[in-house]
Amino acid sequence: MDTAKNSLLQATGNPSSRVVRWPSWIGYAAAAWSLVYGLLGLYWALGGSGFPFGEGDSQPNMSFLGGLQTKSGAPWIAALGFVGAFVAVAATRLQQKGIVRTAVLAFACVASAILLIAIPDARVIMAVGYAPICLIGAPFDWPPVNYLEKAFPWEVINQFICMAGGFLWAGTALASYRRSRQACGSCGRTGSGATAGWTTPGAAARWGRWAVYVAFVLPFGYAGMRWAWAFGIPLGIDRELLQELHTNGLWLAGAGLATVAAGGSVLTLGLIQRWGEIFPRWTLGLSGKRVPPELAIVPATFITVVVITGGLTVIRMNLSAFLSGAFITNPMMWWPVWGISLGAATLAYYYRRRGQCTVCGRE
Repeated sequence: MDTAKNSLLQATGNPSSRVVRWPSWIGYAAAAWSLVYGLLGLYWALGGSGFPFGEGDSQPNMSFLGGLQTKSGAPWIAALGFVGAFVAVAATRLQQKGIVRTAVLAFACVASAILLIAIPDARVIMAVGYAPICLIGAPFDWPPVNYLEKAFPWEVINQFICMAGGFLWAGTALASYRRSRQACGSCGRTGSGATAGWTTPGAAARWGRWAVYVAFVLPFGYAGMRWAWAFGIPLGIDRELLQELHTNGLWLAGAGLATVAAGGSVLTLGLIQRWGEIFPRWTLGLSGKRVPPELAIVPATFITVVVITGGLTVIRMNLSAFLSGAFITNPMMWWPVWGISLGAATLAYYYRRRGQCTVCGRE
């Protein structure tokens, strides 16, 4: 009876089963996304409104693609979208070998990098960082701006859409790579039973701890600078700019962002602390229960990408200063390092907690 019930649940689409078996559908999801975005590119190429790059961007200087114009960019978006839909299906259905496998995997990796790193800019991290501040201040009508209108114009919404596609393509690349190695699509382990030394729970605990420490410390450079401004200390800026921040009230928003960054920094410690695996006593109704790994992995992975893109935007917009050594005193130019260390810490957390695979049964 139980066997028949489990088979029925899998056949009818048990939600947990669909999540565990993501390698079987992730390519189709990437294909669907690419097809829809390709159609959107075709719409723009035919004269449709809403092109989110270049002349359609209210702040093109923020974007790496700020110089992309509708006439030249839209046809490329359409073509790459349609080709991507075909490649994503091929990555899932075909047993690629040799140069075909390499080409498909390369396309998937490049697509995910463009969608996750090249297209998003610092406006994404601004939208994410201000969200808690605006949520807390909403009952008090602070800040006195329309958060959704300011933080989510169409060009920024488009960046989030592209990030969603980037994650789908990253999953497609990972599933294709594992398939080429004849490894389990869900966990990446092979039938030989051999596990890379650095991916074992013990090894991940060691190198992951250092990654967590780096990801914990770096945000406090930015937070400390913003808090200094809030207390009237012109750290890294002149007194005229500091006075302007206090006059227009932006110092308070900056202090709020600093507090959000510091709070995220503290949460990073959960990747190596017991409360990152077992809910602590003060979590009413959850005390003593196991923390689902996805509860930490999913948001940490998202923040990893957001922080890296934000830092790269700052560096690109201040490249000459960066090359002259200004990154030493500008905490925001260290954000890519923060993001990479957070990503490494998250990966180590995954290796420590993944346990026995529910698909292949390997440990």
